Amino acid sequence: MRQYAGNRIGLAVVGATLLVLGGYAWLRGHGRLLDLSRGGKVLPQDVVRPLSGDPWPLWTLALVLALLAVLCLRWLLLALGYGRRGVRAGTATAMLCVGLKSVDGLARAGVRVAPQGIRIALTCPSATDMGAVVAKLDQDIVGRIRREVGDDETGAVVRLHVRR
Repeated sequence: MRQYAGNRIGLAVVGATLLVLGGYAWLRGHGRLLDLSRGGKVLPQDVVRPLSGDPWPLWTLALVLALLAVLCLRWLLLALGYGRRGVRAGTATAMLCVGLKSVDGLARAGVRVAPQGIRIALTCPSATDMGAVVAKLDQDIVGRIRREVGDDETGAVVRLHVRR
């Protein structure tokens, strides 16, 4: 869960920063701040003079801000789950958890069914006997999940993540 909290905190910080900067620019442009007249510009006059002579710094700033917006949008879409392959299979996940109920500290388990096959993800602590987990998966759990969601010829990819 820390990964999701980190994504949410990161998106909140970036969003709040951009909101504050945008609000400041809007207030300054409409003359609502006390230090600027009604006809004033967003940037102070001593900053505008050097920038007005050469347009490249403004184009570079616009390009950097556009790239930042695209990166933040990509980050948001990935955090929301866009681009994940397949759909969750609740019954198969339940079968996986029942089959691995003797594994101590199993933190996360999930099964997704994708057009390419089945994707199984497990997260275990480092003290877990990975040989026993793999043997259980290989003997009957993956076969049962295959029969539940498709047929025995469906390919399956198992991802084991070991936590420290």
